Amino acid sequence: MPLAKTWQLIAGSAVAGLALSAVTVASAGPWDSGQRKAERDRAASWSRSGGADHVTGPGLPEPAASAPGVLPGIGGAAPAGDRPAAAPGGGSEALAGVLGPLLADRALGTVRSASVIDTATGRVLYESAPGEAMTPASTVKIATAVAALSALGPEHRIRTAVTPGAGPGQIVLVGGGDPSLTARKKSPAGSGGSLVALAADTAQALKAAGTDTVALGFDDSLWTGPVRHPIGRNDNIAPVTALTADEGRPDDSVSGPVERSDDPSGDTARAFAGLLRERGIDVTGEPARVTAPAGARQLAATHSTPVAGLVERMLTNSDNDIAEALARQTAVAAGAPTGFEGAEKAVSDKLAALGLDVSGSRFADGSGLNRADKVSTRLLTGLLAKAADPRHPELRPALTGLPVAGFTGTLRSRNAGTSPAAGLLRAKTGTLTGVNSLAGTAVDPSGRLLAFAFLTAGAPDGPAAEKGLDKLAAAVATTP
Repeated sequence: MPLAKTWQLIAGSAVAGLALSAVTVASAGPWDSGQRKAERDRAASWSRSGGADHVTGPGLPEPAASAPGVLPGIGGAAPAGDRPAAAPGGGSEALAGVLGPLLADRALGTVRSASVIDTATGRVLYESAPGEAMTPASTVKIATAVAALSALGPEHRIRTAVTPGAGPGQIVLVGGGDPSLTARKKSPAGSGGSLVALAADTAQALKAAGTDTVALGFDDSLWTGPVRHPIGRNDNIAPVTALTADEGRPDDSVSGPVERSDDPSGDTARAFAGLLRERGIDVTGEPARVTAPAGARQLAATHSTPVAGLVERMLTNSDNDIAEALARQTAVAAGAPTGFEGAEKAVSDKLAALGLDVSGSRFADGSGLNRADKVSTRLLTGLLAKAADPRHPELRPALTGLPVAGFTGTLRSRNAGTSPAAGLLRAKTGTLTGVNSLAGTAVDPSGRLLAFAFLTAGAPDGPAAEKGLDKLAAAVATTP
């Protein structure tokens, strides 16, 4: 790796991602293209110990001890009462002088909004129509991340369980909405819940009870409402169910568009039946959709990657399936209905409870595929600043999961190579036809961690609009 790029990565990714982002020991870990490598997370998801879970009872995981934040930030952020009031219209003549002409680029479309703030002080450095609610595309995943982390905590893990059924000789595979659940024999890095491990534990429990023949039911009733996203059948997202293995992917892919299963719940149950048969359990007939008896004891369980890891993978790879699952988990935590409407209200309520102004916003989905989503650049920078606040270390994965320009995820090829911003900024991309957005953080030449957000609409050429956004972000990172 050239020396210049190495220095940039250290200065931007390490400083912004570690020192200024204040990652907690228990929830942070190295990633490669958005996949967590930490072996302790994989081991925890395959065992009966460690990590927080949203249910309690005999045989379930005990919450793991949480380490406190260990890098509270260089100098820390000023308490809210000591922060200077934001200066509407700007606060940095140099930055305004650079960003103004770049924002006027016709390639960005007919409508543009911008916000840049200093995360440590809350001071507005540049803004243009910052309160205008616009379709954010995938940058809405930042809101989903912050809401889920606040509602669940970064160490929370999602349970997939097997319980006895209502009839004799019946067992039920109960979906908990784990988007990291896998049926693969060799689990992908950072996968989390494993049907293979669950089948092994279930077979062991059945044999110990003298049972070697069962009928298998499956319960995916945790999610309510339509399973299809409002955009309909689309290679970017599977039907949204509480029991889905490998995101309904028919191949070995772990990210990106691919044709999905029409029946992920049924496919997952059939895969589980096959795994049981391999372990000496005779599964009669086809798995049937049932409702698990209330209060049924647990035979076995497997658990997801911690929410911190799910958030990081979602942001790095712009994973729509994880995003929709996290929005619904936010609704579960709130005791709200778990369809699209219930998740929308739960996310909005959780962000408002954090003190963020969500007026005019709409979170019609968790992924940003729905054009009905509406947020402002002011809200996006507010979300990023909240995640950088030392008083909210539980939100830090919303920063550490952002792709690094020129190096990871959806920014691997943007502001890359000889770009002066390579490695100096992290950001979430957003793209729909005619909609292009970018929101994230950058370390400026003076060492400040800045939050920025740019929303555009009506661009005639998507790639040209992306280049315009990349120039804006690079200017934030490099303007003194």
